Amino acid sequence: MAPTQGSNGIQTLLEAEKDAAKIVQEARGYRTQKLKDARSQAEKEIAKYKAQKEEEFKSYEAEHAGKTQVSQAAVDKETEASLSKIQESFEANKEKVVQKLLDRVILINPQLHPNLKKVES
Repeated sequence: MAPTQGSNGIQTLLEAEKDAAKIVQEARGYRTQKLKDARSQAEKEIAKYKAQKEEEFKSYEAEHAGKTQVSQAAVDKETEASLSKIQESFEANKEKVVQKLLDRVILINPQLHPNLKKVES
């Protein structure tokens, strides 16, 4: 009876090992499926969050777009006023500036350099 009983024990152990391997394989498959489901769920949440933030940005942009145009118009108006003042100043003073430049170039007052020592002969 010992050999048959030993054979039955080995057979029982092999069946238990097969069952354990099957359980481990099912657990791995379950874990893999859970990871895929979690990744899919995370991607859906990310897409939802991204759409929400995109909508918030568009509404903010639409809300502040008018202010930007008004500000830009004010800056353009101020720039035009500054440019016209500069142009007027140019027109009013260009003759004086040209005359001063010509005077400096043409009318020379020769002098010795202050560092030059007078040599007595």
